[in-house]
Amino acid sequence: MENLSSQADTETIIECLVRDGAVIIEQLAQAPLLTVIMDELRPHFDQEGAKFQNDFNGYQTLRLGAVLGLAKHTADLIAHPRVLQVANAVLGSNCECIRLGSTTAIEIYPGQPVQELHEDDSFYPMKIPDVEFQLGAMWALDDFTIENGATRLVQGSHWTGTVTKIDEASAVSAEMPKGSVLLYFGSLYHGGGANNSKLPRAGLINTYALGWLRQEENQYLSVPREMADSYPETVRRLMGYQAHGKYLGVFPADPDGRWYEA
Repeated sequence: MENLSSQADTETIIECLVRDGAVIIEQLAQAPLLTVIMDELRPHFDQEGAKFQNDFNGYQTLRLGAVLGLAKHTADLIAHPRVLQVANAVLGSNCECIRLGSTTAIEIYPGQPVQELHEDDSFYPMKIPDVEFQLGAMWALDDFTIENGATRLVQGSHWTGTVTKIDEASAVSAEMPKGSVLLYFGSLYHGGGANNSKLPRAGLINTYALGWLRQEENQYLSVPREMADSYPETVRRLMGYQAHGKYLGVFPADPDGRWYEA
């Protein structure tokens, strides 16, 4: 994996991402923010984190969806300016604006085996040559190591990549320190690692999708209106509270016309 400094220039980040399908930016978020986020997520993990357990997600893993409705400070990661700069650069040529596909908090516990390698955008019923539908951002809320289940991925297995054989032997682990972010295309094969340590490891994954695609997660119904209204405009736009150009998702009654802005 290419692990870049938080000071790396955006062009280098994009170059690595396009070449390999994934790149790590180390320690882009500070520890105090991550502590606040985990404190916000903790009661929800404990109360409802097991409801998404199944053969695919695992039975030693806790998951939460629609995290903007649960943990307000997750917005600081989801709308991180550096990540948005990259997301807009790599997706923007195929849409007028991007928006959130999904937002998920994941806590993998000791004893969880590896997750099946998969693509995040496989639920879309079609592919368009050379067009990436999504970019994922996996934030490390703990150190990610091989031992505790760091995300595994097959470099070069994305839509414009060079790898065609997908198997466990070709997967590498995205080891990264707490506060780092792994950026990867939705067409890249990846999966959670096995946690063979004695402690859980937590991460926050959200996807950015082309603005004309149906969102995986319905932000309008998942996040209470009063909480959505409390977020900055950048976050509300990512949630989908804007039109895609002049003809998709328009809201003529909007008094200031901002729904029409890209």
